[in-house]
Amino acid sequence: MSLQVTDLWLDLGEFHLRGVHLEVIAGEYFVILGPTGAGKTVLLEAIAGLQFPRQGRILLNGRDITRVPPERRSIGFVYQDYALFPHLSVAENIAFGLQRRGLARKAVAERVERLSRRLSIHSLLQRRPETLSGGEAQRVALARALAIEPAILLLDEPLSALDPQTREELQRELAQLHRELGTTTIHVTHDFEEAVALADRIAVMHQGQIVQVGSPEEVFRKPESEWVARFVGVRNVFRGEILPGDGGYRWLVLEGTGRPGMRVAVLTDLSGSVHASIRPEDIVLSREPLYSSMRNSFRGRIVGMVDRGALIYVTVRVPPGALDFVCAVTRPSLEEMELQEGREVYIAFKASAVHVF
Repeated sequence: MSLQVTDLWLDLGEFHLRGVHLEVIAGEYFVILGPTGAGKTVLLEAIAGLQFPRQGRILLNGRDITRVPPERRSIGFVYQDYALFPHLSVAENIAFGLQRRGLARKAVAERVERLSRRLSIHSLLQRRPETLSGGEAQRVALARALAIEPAILLLDEPLSALDPQTREELQRELAQLHRELGTTTIHVTHDFEEAVALADRIAVMHQGQIVQVGSPEEVFRKPESEWVARFVGVRNVFRGEILPGDGGYRWLVLEGTGRPGMRVAVLTDLSGSVHASIRPEDIVLSREPLYSSMRNSFRGRIVGMVDRGALIYVTVRVPPGALDFVCAVTRPSLEEMELQEGREVYIAFKASAVHVF
């Protein structure tokens, strides 16, 4: 089912929702991405009926459910801490919502059997929650939420408490379940990779507001504000002024800490004062001058290196203006080029790699 949230305002201690507008298409896997304290969980709780807004409307397939009690909304909710009933077995946890709805005992047993096998927890049905691993508990919580065949499934940081291997397994499981069941899903996270791997669309949330909505490609490559750009890891965010150019390009004169004047070729219809962002992976780094079709090529010096395992982020300071560009290189490239702080290098990037906003 589709979901519409219109001009939603809600106050809950230090968390506030401020004029939230959101539209989720039926059958969509929709991810709400934002830092801790952005109000993501509060928004899920408002949708589920666990918190009531002071203003605004929530529509489920066109039906106003803003004041409808939680049990009458047909919404499945999986909390970050799983919230399993400790006094019930795994089977009883999964069956809980079905029994509350008065489903026949045989039908309940069949659904518990089917879901437990689908989620590979059939051997756990007689266990109690305290004996389960994090991944097992998450699968049980997911089975319990899916058992009622919800109109919408809400997932609150479902993978954050898991180890990396289990997180990847469950991430694949969530994607496969969504392909099979087609349940409209809203998934809250602060993890960029998780969002990109799962989402049809992403809403970025900041200080109780939705600040950008789009496909993963749009959000990560075309941020609409400086805050979104920095939050999604663009790393290279500049201010500058657009000037006329030639050959279909315009010039962006970047502001620097030294004398201004560094010009970057860009593709944009904007003019005047702007922001610009360049993702680190879109910048090519070399020990020798680069001769290619890339419109922007500069000489600089390495002033910093940050090791992130498979990738190393290399900061290159480029005159004039003493501007720092962060480039992403692989470990083999780092070793092959013998990169180190203080070494002179060259960077290059396409005009189309510069997002102007």
